[in-house]
Amino acid sequence: MSRDDLNRQAFKEEALELLGELESSLLELEADPSNQGIIDRVFRAMHTIKGSGAMFGFEDIATFTHEVETVFDLARNGQISVSQELLNLTLLARDLILGMLEGTANQGLAPQAQQVMRDLKALVPAEEKPASHKIVQEKPAQPQELSCALNPDLSTWRIRFAPHANLFLTGTNPASLIEELCEMGESHVIMHCRDIPDLPDLDPEQCLLSWDIVLTTDQNEDALRDVFIFVEDECELVIQMVGSCHTVSEESYKRLGQILVEKNDVTLDALERVLKNQKPIGQLLTESGLVSSTQVQAALAEQQEIKKLQQAASASQEVQTSSIRVPAHKLDYLVDLVGELVTAQARLSQYSSECHDAQLQAISEEIERLSDALRDNTLGIRMLPIGTTFSRFKRLVRDLSQELGKHIILETQGEETELDKTVLERLNDPLVHLLRNCIDHGIELPAQRSAQGKNTEGRIQLLAEHSGGEVLIRIIDDGAGIDPERIRAKAIEKGVIAPDTTLSDKDALMLIFAPGFSTAEKITNVSGRGVGMDVVKRNIDALRGRISLDSTVGRGTTVSVRLPLTLAIIDGLQVQVEDSFFIMPLSAVEECVELKTADKAERATFINLRGQMVPYVSLRQSFEIPGHTPDIEQVVVCNSHGNRIGIVVDSVIGEHQTVIKTLGKVYQDVRGISGATIKGDGSMALILDIAALVV
Repeated sequence: MSRDDLNRQAFKEEALELLGELESSLLELEADPSNQGIIDRVFRAMHTIKGSGAMFGFEDIATFTHEVETVFDLARNGQISVSQELLNLTLLARDLILGMLEGTANQGLAPQAQQVMRDLKALVPAEEKPASHKIVQEKPAQPQELSCALNPDLSTWRIRFAPHANLFLTGTNPASLIEELCEMGESHVIMHCRDIPDLPDLDPEQCLLSWDIVLTTDQNEDALRDVFIFVEDECELVIQMVGSCHTVSEESYKRLGQILVEKNDVTLDALERVLKNQKPIGQLLTESGLVSSTQVQAALAEQQEIKKLQQAASASQEVQTSSIRVPAHKLDYLVDLVGELVTAQARLSQYSSECHDAQLQAISEEIERLSDALRDNTLGIRMLPIGTTFSRFKRLVRDLSQELGKHIILETQGEETELDKTVLERLNDPLVHLLRNCIDHGIELPAQRSAQGKNTEGRIQLLAEHSGGEVLIRIIDDGAGIDPERIRAKAIEKGVIAPDTTLSDKDALMLIFAPGFSTAEKITNVSGRGVGMDVVKRNIDALRGRISLDSTVGRGTTVSVRLPLTLAIIDGLQVQVEDSFFIMPLSAVEECVELKTADKAERATFINLRGQMVPYVSLRQSFEIPGHTPDIEQVVVCNSHGNRIGIVVDSVIGEHQTVIKTLGKVYQDVRGISGATIKGDGSMALILDIAALVV
């Protein structure tokens, strides 16, 4: 892949993130249209997409985004208000930019983009519309009085920006980058032009200027570097924090010579030679030709900014964090390698225990420790907060509720709950189906809700939380609920069940996941064709998850989805029944106790565990494993859905790092089995699904 292709790919990745942030900001702005901070955020996102798009050859994106940016610039300056129509058009513009970025249906997008631009221009009052031939120059921002008392997060930064001579060839205007940087706080910009040759030797296509910027702001280093993110390879860029409200004391501001030495504008030896004279240091250095007058001005400006931060001295210092972008396929390959390492380590452990070699056993234990640490670290890298998925649904709820004429608020909770990257990627579609059905079937129209004494505004809650070794996701609405009798009647009508079938209310509700089942009276753009809910269950099952329903007519419905934290590697407890081996997820295991034959009462299914009656099931009976039952069996007490349940086995072998392997299609529907793993000796053990086993 060429360098240009890599740059374009980098722009696409950054633009996708910006579009996601833009959508979230616009939805926040809808709830608080006068919030200046959010308006600025929208403008900056548009400004960055426009500038970067032009730089990397996405002229259609740059031209289109410029129109939206222009309107939001007026809103930012208070010349127009943020209306619902402006938000609707901007959200539509965001979708069109996404389509341009992905290169899908470009010919179909062009007329829509033209219409959006016309509609946006119509929102601008005639007196505010700039003439096409006129160059509009923004007034420089008035310097604000910075105060550590009002903002203790203020820091002063030294930024040296020296573009390469060929910067103009990339389509970049360095002045716009500096302008964007200066919007972040109080700034002093000093331009250096000492490298510009005489006019006959001047090449107008080369950038021969450089800048020193002293900026006092509450932004961190990452935010400052983001301004130059697309030109970092085309310039020399140095960003250093030279003081903050937390670190600057009255005696700590630096002298002029010290600053120039730190910036490599002059050597320490040269500085000491010049200091022997009695003239002011700045004048001496300038007269000696070691630095230019502009470089002295830059150092003086920095010195003045540091002095402004003297009053808020403290001992704390901000800790900067950094991150690195890694392609997903490399991370997937790493997890596969770790899985193979875990399997090989299990073989080594088993072999070392059979050899009775103390030195080999010590090496095996060390490899096992390192393998555990590498596994935990690798799986931790793959864990992502579910909030990134939740944030996408706010737009879905907003647009669909408006389309159906309903007023619906989406509330989210538990966004910090983490799930494996693969689980998150495959969870998006099932949750979209569930939310669409909730909006269409669950929440009533405002008039119907008012007639029932409800608030005309429907409410949907999207909650996530850790539950043992799983993540529990619930979608709760306060709508009409689901009538199990209506479900039964519809199922009989469609031939899903026989007329004489007896079903509990809970089983009747689960019929909505049957293929082709729908209770909609007519087909709409949202639902009614009998597809979607069966796909939801199939996708959740493929993730080794479970879905359940709980509904009360007239009060609402709760859809609960339980998912494993990861699909790759888990800690397990290995047990044995006759010659068969099984793995129980260790996160579900509480303790192990003995069950003697003499303690068994006829047909009893409970054990007395320290005064508490705990039900149990026999794994031998559940899977019809032949053989002789030992006199003393083991009961593995597990926690399933908050309830304690015992699993009776012949013997408990011990902990086992389990690399999960999916079963073939023939065995996917076997109740109580969720997968398989390879043991150290190469044989197979089945992974138990505790919840399904005890139903």
